[in-house]
Amino acid sequence: MKTTTQGPEGQLPAPTSHRTATRGSARRGPAPEQPRPRVEGSLRRRRRLDKLTVALFLAPAMALFVLLVVGPIALAIYTSLFKWNGFGGLPEDFVGLDNFRRLLEDDIFIGDLKRGLILVLLSIFVQLPVALGLALLLNQPMRGRAFYRVVFFAPYVLSEVITAVLFTMVFSPNQGLANQMMSALGLENLQQEWLANTSTVLYALFFVISWKYFGLHMILYLAGRQSIPKELTEAALTDGAGTWQVFRHITLPLLGPTIRISIFLSIIGAIQLFDMVWVLTGGGPIHSSETMAVTMFQYGFRRSEVGYASAISVAMFLISLVFALLYQRFVMRRDIEGAITTMREKR
Repeated sequence: MKTTTQGPEGQLPAPTSHRTATRGSARRGPAPEQPRPRVEGSLRRRRRLDKLTVALFLAPAMALFVLLVVGPIALAIYTSLFKWNGFGGLPEDFVGLDNFRRLLEDDIFIGDLKRGLILVLLSIFVQLPVALGLALLLNQPMRGRAFYRVVFFAPYVLSEVITAVLFTMVFSPNQGLANQMMSALGLENLQQEWLANTSTVLYALFFVISWKYFGLHMILYLAGRQSIPKELTEAALTDGAGTWQVFRHITLPLLGPTIRISIFLSIIGAIQLFDMVWVLTGGGPIHSSETMAVTMFQYGFRRSEVGYASAISVAMFLISLVFALLYQRFVMRRDIEGAITTMREKR
């Protein structure tokens, strides 16, 4: 029921009601938002569904990773703590860290580390500079440039076993191509039994490795060189810089990330080198071309010392892991930060 009152001048004021009062209160300020439980519940269900979808897609890859990577690593660590010949059931003769102590006293394993270091140094200071020089040469305009690129990259396509068999014939002491070339050049006194001489076998092995892999590094450097803007080189030449100055102050610094990746691949490859050495020399003569992987195979499958061979494999894994972590921490992070900074400057 509406009520009205008469004013002092006889005018009737506008009637008031509950609806008018409500409108006035609405004008004074917005009403607080009510929670929307249905929308929030839908978002939570959507997130759970997305996580489930990601887990289903990752499950096959994770299962293979655990089965083929984590499982063998765990088994190698476990068997390295036992003296075991690999036959019968699980190993029972627990020896703890004795196999690892034996590594530190094993002249063959210490020699493997030294030979691996020699191969790494030769790769860094001989193989990679040659690959870089060829990449810079093949980046210049010249006739048949694509053909030369294919020819230099072709050895990398061959498998390690085929390469080893090929160079077994090349370094043959009787009718091998290496000694025949020495004879044709009048250098008969330099003819060698390349793979049977302890003083030459490691360098012959390095020659084969370089022939096999320098094409890969050449392609990496070539791709890195082509990613350098031509404007930088042209501006430097316009300002009077010479070819060596352009290479030293522009090309080489901008190729830094590619060179570091190439060094990383060379070191990891030297640590894991096996099949080419095994087919070419078998680790001989007198362990002079043996690597850690070859020594592991010898102890595990020739001498039936699976526990000690597992310790060698764990040592190889730890060396590779530590080097990879150091590379990621001090090298890769710097390259990534530099790339991010460059992208921000371009924006």
